[in-house]
Amino acid sequence: MTKKEKFEALASKVLVLVGGKDNISFLGHCMTRLRLELKDKSIVNLDEIKRLQGVVGAQWSNEQLQIIIGQSVGEVYGMVAEKAGIRAEKAINENLDKGKKKISFAGIIDGITGSLIPLLPAIIGAGMLKVVIILCELTGILTPDMQTHAVLTFASDAGFYFLPVFLGATAANKFKANMGLGMLLGAIMIHPTMVANVAGAIPMSIFGIPVYASNYASTIFPIIMAVYVMSHVEKFFKKIAPESIKAIIVPLGTILVMLPLTLGLIGPAGAFFGNYLAAAIMWLYNTTGFFGVAVLATIYPLLILTGMHGALFPYMFHSLVTLGYEPIVATANVLSNINQGAAAAAVAFKCKDKETRTTASSSAITAIFGGVTEPAMFGINMKLKKPLYAAMFGNFCSAAFAGLMKVYMYSLGGSAGLLGIAGFVGPTSSNFIFMVISIILGVVITFVTTLIVYKGESIYQ
Repeated sequence: MTKKEKFEALASKVLVLVGGKDNISFLGHCMTRLRLELKDKSIVNLDEIKRLQGVVGAQWSNEQLQIIIGQSVGEVYGMVAEKAGIRAEKAINENLDKGKKKISFAGIIDGITGSLIPLLPAIIGAGMLKVVIILCELTGILTPDMQTHAVLTFASDAGFYFLPVFLGATAANKFKANMGLGMLLGAIMIHPTMVANVAGAIPMSIFGIPVYASNYASTIFPIIMAVYVMSHVEKFFKKIAPESIKAIIVPLGTILVMLPLTLGLIGPAGAFFGNYLAAAIMWLYNTTGFFGVAVLATIYPLLILTGMHGALFPYMFHSLVTLGYEPIVATANVLSNINQGAAAAAVAFKCKDKETRTTASSSAITAIFGGVTEPAMFGINMKLKKPLYAAMFGNFCSAAFAGLMKVYMYSLGGSAGLLGIAGFVGPTSSNFIFMVISIILGVVITFVTTLIVYKGESIYQ
């Protein structure tokens, strides 16, 4: 059977076991998981889904069914969408549930992360440019007086400075608003006149409403909050505007309403929230020190299991673009991912069962190098339990050392595994060196501990 045939067979079975295409109200996916929102949860056969060949695991998380596939999730998602007649990344029949949706913590996090994730390539690219500049400065290839240095610097800065404009587009797409209006709202917030007036403490107002003096460059929360409100304002004007002049009334009315709301209320509230969230995390870090990093790393697999790790992403993103570094979550995340792979590698080394060794080996490579842990965690370590405990012990030890050495992440790497540790290159070479030592420490402790506690059982027993 070819890979395509396997994906088709898996997609067909998944569709049946979730209650058929008519039971799906939303279908999406992340790096490793199919994500489904279903009208009737009671008809879903979760146990049978878990037993499907090609499925690593399945669980309910915040009213959403998550089916863990691994790196082939994109192909399976495409097959399921095609068979169900669902356009990619869209919910079908949006008006099936006529009741108002309740605002929940999970929904807020989904809105923020859904706006941020499409921008990851841009942020990774801009961040890695900064790494290139630092490395070239350290080796003497570039100096600040060179024209190439100047161009690379403003190119890397652009990825962060214009975030409100980028997020205006992605947030509009997430909240089903007009992308052009979202970008315009973001551009207004960082217009040179606005920036100059804030810097010069020049008072501003609109319709008699004071404009709060805040610099929104490199911020994420103000524009996401503003576009969410804008999506409802735009819908209002679409509903009341006469068809003949709708093309004029909707954008004009939306912007006229959103200007005072954004600059006088929503923008300042978003900036306040972002700044105090970062301050609270830094207070926690400074108070708990290395122990806080170690504890977070230890429980990180459990956060992934419940899907709660997604709530940390907006903070990490905000910290990077405003402070220029992130001191706790990124370190815990990378170490936890690599140690999951180290535990799976120890299973592959010790187990006599050929199928288990093959699965464990491929899962270990994916986790260690790519930072994608679901195959290792759900397919190997959780099923055998002891390798998971060994990985958590390795997380504690390695993160404690990283915390003691005050290891920071300075830019998003291309992955949360070994391939992404370039993000720990910073102003001093010691930061990167200590991160490498932390990784080695974690891998050795996890691998040896797994060999000691794991007795060679097969995952297929």
